[in-house]
Amino acid sequence: MALPSVTPGALIEALEEPALIVGGGRTLAANHAARELLGQGIVGRDVRLAIRHPQALTAILSGHASDLALVGLGSAERPWHLSVRPIAKGQSIVRLTDRSTAIAAERMRVDFVANASHELRTPLATISGFAETLAEDGPIEDGDRRRFGSTIHQEAARMLRIIEDLMDLSRIEADRFVTPRESTDLAAIARIAAQQAAALAERRGCSIQVDADAELPVIGDHPQLLQVADNLISNAVRYGCSANGTVVRVEALRDGARALLRVSDQGDGIAAAHIPRLTERFYRVDPARSRDSGGTGLGLAIVKHIVERHRGSLDVRSTLGAGTIVEVRLPLAS
Repeated sequence: MALPSVTPGALIEALEEPALIVGGGRTLAANHAARELLGQGIVGRDVRLAIRHPQALTAILSGHASDLALVGLGSAERPWHLSVRPIAKGQSIVRLTDRSTAIAAERMRVDFVANASHELRTPLATISGFAETLAEDGPIEDGDRRRFGSTIHQEAARMLRIIEDLMDLSRIEADRFVTPRESTDLAAIARIAAQQAAALAERRGCSIQVDADAELPVIGDHPQLLQVADNLISNAVRYGCSANGTVVRVEALRDGARALLRVSDQGDGIAAAHIPRLTERFYRVDPARSRDSGGTGLGLAIVKHIVERHRGSLDVRSTLGAGTIVEVRLPLAS
């Protein structure tokens, strides 16, 4: 039984990226993606009406196999990889692959490495400077020695926290496609995290109030969800205890078909312009205050990745002068 013939035009229609068949200087066929990008009336017309990029036209009209990185098709800054491959005498298939996502990912990787290096360099420079002073010949006052030693210890602990958070992020990202299957109690997790943050709250001059259901079963990774609650409560205590007697409120309640973990504070609040970037790695609203409070700039990034792994949602609302509310919603265990 003879197989039905398939035209080249039908074949390229199956491709998701823009693709053209060019021959004799004309566009012989174009798939839907190419027509959306370059114009609906390009088929049968001079290829120069579809591709108005000098380097791309040179590669296409040469008739030889070639690859080219370019920008300027569709929008001024959109990056593409152009691939030209001969398929028959005088005809070539032209494919355009959008490189926006790949370039954005590479930029994020470069920025992450630069930010991580900067965050580690600052405490390392302090440790190096004080250690060099301690190693020098000559007497050092006991008070100075204790101060230098205490600073070295604090900065080393800060470096350790950054490294531990980076390792946590790496582990969470490695499991991001693995949905948790076990049931755990989000209400119990909220109470444990609040108890663990009680000493920090006392030092900051505020208190933690917990309002939680007796049980709140969710499908989740217990250690990771405890990390979520711990990070949210710790952030609220560090940045939301603006005066003695303020309260950090922790709620773990049923909200329809989902479990709700809400942490609210009565701090200075966050300007609206900062909120979309709060979950970026090492992003800080106030860098000096964050470092002084012991933050690594990774806490909310960790929260975001854990919540995404649990197929949940994260919402941050804040009003300057009135405080911040962070809500996490997770699927209830059936």
